[in-house]
Amino acid sequence: MTSQTDEAAQSRLMADIPYDQQTKITIERRGQIVLIGINRPYIDNRLDPDATEGLARAYYEYDRDPSLRAAVLFGYGDRFSRGVDVDAYKAFAQSGKKMMDGPGFIDPLGRTRPALTKPLVVAVHGDTWNMAHELFLVADIRVASEDTVFGQDENTHGRFPGGGATVRFPREAGWGNAMRFILTGDHWGAKEALRMGTVQEVAPNRDAALAKAVEIANKIAACGPLGIKTSLASSHMALEDSQTALAKLGDQYRALLTTRDFQEGRDAEAQKRPPVYEGR
Repeated sequence: MTSQTDEAAQSRLMADIPYDQQTKITIERRGQIVLIGINRPYIDNRLDPDATEGLARAYYEYDRDPSLRAAVLFGYGDRFSRGVDVDAYKAFAQSGKKMMDGPGFIDPLGRTRPALTKPLVVAVHGDTWNMAHELFLVADIRVASEDTVFGQDENTHGRFPGGGATVRFPREAGWGNAMRFILTGDHWGAKEALRMGTVQEVAPNRDAALAKAVEIANKIAACGPLGIKTSLASSHMALEDSQTALAKLGDQYRALLTTRDFQEGRDAEAQKRPPVYEGR
């Protein structure tokens, strides 16, 4: 039985996808965190359907891997991403195929179920436009390089932000701030994003932004994973129905009191040592 359990756990481990010029989405495990990279710098890191599905698959595999506790999303090259590869998406739409058709995917734009249940930290730099800004808004914690230029300018191209910005941007930044940029198509920088509250940390450059995101992810990974998961679930529930979220707090807290991680937290505090959480 133990062998079967071990094999099942092993089968859920997320596999590395090393950097290669032809690899659109890279995966790098670092202990209890994982780095997910967008790698299409030759086309401004724009996501085509294949790259989007690669990202969706990575989110799914991260979410179900019991050994991973936090993820960092970043982009290679001179910019995080200029959003969608319009020509590739147009060709895909004309083919009659469906995106993320079947199990094994979590929509990286967070529009459908299932959703991520684990923390996502994002590090952006350079151009972060449209769909890329919407990927950014899905993250729980956001770090930006000083050179970041955000954009949500679909209306200037006869489109509209269909990846979630009309929902998340007003919620995160306030109605007037979001409409100021969605309705005009004007771009804005990292300092403005920090003022609006969509960015939590501003770093001097790309490397510093990624390092800060990794630092934050490692701090999350050191916490009790059951408590982290419950905190995210409660917070997401509150966005939809705050009264229901409040009503469930007692049950959620009592459930954590019976876990090994709760006792480990108490023991570590009493023994003045760092806790070692197991997620059980």
